[in-house]
Amino acid sequence: MDNNVTYHMLLALTEMENAGAWVTLALNMLPPGGELHLIGLVTIPEGLSLSEGATPAQQWRDTFSLFAASHPEIHDEVKVRVDYQPMARVMEDCANHRANLLLVQWGGEATTGGWSTETLLQQTPCDLVLVHGVFWQTSGPVLLSLRGGPNLTLGVEMAKTLAENEFITLFHAADNPRYAPDLQLLMNSAPEIRRVITAVGDVERGIKREAAGHRAIVLGSSFAGPSPLVQHLIQQSNTAVVVVRAKQQEPITFHAPRRGLFGRRRASQPPEKPQEELSIQVDRWFAENTFHSNEFADLQALLTLKEKQGATISIGLPALNEEETVGKVICTLKKALMEDLPLVDEIVVIDSLSTDKTVEIAESLGVPVYKHPEILPEVGSYRGKGEALWKSLYVLKGDIVAWIDTDITNIHPRFIYGILGPLLKRPDVQYVKGFYQRPIKVGDQLQAYGGGRVTELVARPWLNLFYPELSGIVQPLSGEYAGRRSALEKMPFFSGYGVETGLLLDLLNTYGLDGIAQTDLEERVHHNQPLVGLSKMSFAILQVFIMRLEKRYGVQLLDKANRTMKMVAYGPERFALDVAEIGDVERPPINTLPTYREKFGI
Repeated sequence: MDNNVTYHMLLALTEMENAGAWVTLALNMLPPGGELHLIGLVTIPEGLSLSEGATPAQQWRDTFSLFAASHPEIHDEVKVRVDYQPMARVMEDCANHRANLLLVQWGGEATTGGWSTETLLQQTPCDLVLVHGVFWQTSGPVLLSLRGGPNLTLGVEMAKTLAENEFITLFHAADNPRYAPDLQLLMNSAPEIRRVITAVGDVERGIKREAAGHRAIVLGSSFAGPSPLVQHLIQQSNTAVVVVRAKQQEPITFHAPRRGLFGRRRASQPPEKPQEELSIQVDRWFAENTFHSNEFADLQALLTLKEKQGATISIGLPALNEEETVGKVICTLKKALMEDLPLVDEIVVIDSLSTDKTVEIAESLGVPVYKHPEILPEVGSYRGKGEALWKSLYVLKGDIVAWIDTDITNIHPRFIYGILGPLLKRPDVQYVKGFYQRPIKVGDQLQAYGGGRVTELVARPWLNLFYPELSGIVQPLSGEYAGRRSALEKMPFFSGYGVETGLLLDLLNTYGLDGIAQTDLEERVHHNQPLVGLSKMSFAILQVFIMRLEKRYGVQLLDKANRTMKMVAYGPERFALDVAEIGDVERPPINTLPTYREKFGI
């Protein structure tokens, strides 16, 4: 046995009620130096969309995060599995974590996480403990009834954990001499066994009678499934029923467990699962990868995660003539995320040659300002937000980079911590998009809905048509997003309006859907663009879609397309057509630049 190998225990819960008691039980079972992984199961009935699980998934994360923050033995990444049969996903988790033991909140003979008890016993690739009922949370002795060696080590240790300061009653069948050596050794190794019941005749009748005086009964099971006695105990007794099934069935002669409560039996690889419909994959992603900023409002918890990971965080603020709002944005973020608590390491303004007081205001607040045409002068410069973001990767220092627009009038720290949270809590996530309600000003009135017109009329329809993997992204064009430098530096950037679209499509292609997450930032109020500006934006975004479709399908379309757009000038004194040249330049991944590679040691 390798003493340097971490013991991994998984706890799979189906109900949030009394979750704290279940976590405590698992922690009591965990050997010193072990790691506990929490998994919430959301079972969606057949016929409903998996996206219905988004709200309960958030509730599970809220519940588990409280325990993870206060118990270092609990792994930082709490999981929620939303599926028609979420237990199948737990089998993947067992293999991925090389689990030693899976503890399951068990529904008895009814399905648990979409699986029958028999399937669960057959498919779990590690030691398995099923706990039914709540009576184990009360006081009283524990009954241990095992037929000899196959599950003795696991069963004895489970009974000892449940007993705590109470005693264990051992029930054994005296008419089977094969188990006598096991029982004698068992008595010598488990001083908690203070009472022994010997059955000479009807064993099942004796167990049923004796169970009534105990708060829990521990029984063993084969891979084929539990005996009919188990179901009878569940239905007719006020006793918690615990079924144990060891991955490696022990020989008849009992051996006291080695170091570690449940040995070192590890999970094997589960069988490959069949390919499923893309729509189901998207619905599941929506349920499991959609967060709310409130989940990450505990900034001290985020700071602890950041320090544990040794990560650095930068905020880049692209700006062009934002003197009305840039000061409030900087002051709000700087105070909450740097001065009150050092979650963020730097805030930098990336200016696109503002002609108002944007730069002056930012510098007066002690924030570095870089004019994007002056960054990396050897590669030249183009107009556009995307160009500013691409070049900002050279001046920002963080391992995680967050960008938000500087025209937000209702700025709040959640715009940052909401998009940082998934990156700090989920190592598989590479990029996080923010989404929100977008009020729109009509005359002097602010209507609650109506913003995001290009999103709903252009971006989301095109994603649904050609990139349905991304059809669950609520606001693909939002200006608030964060990513790992290691991912962003590998992506090409479009220089203008197409930057958000290009990043989403390219990140999907490189990291898959599970590498992307989104966070509800509640409401964002800003200056809405006039329709003529939205028309230009749409024209540029459509070109990005077409360019990526060309790569995907190996066709040429844009070389035959018109790159200029006729804009209708309609006013009291002029009615005519103006011609606008609209199109983004595609910048290569910045990690291909020698200057960048030298600075960051690539």
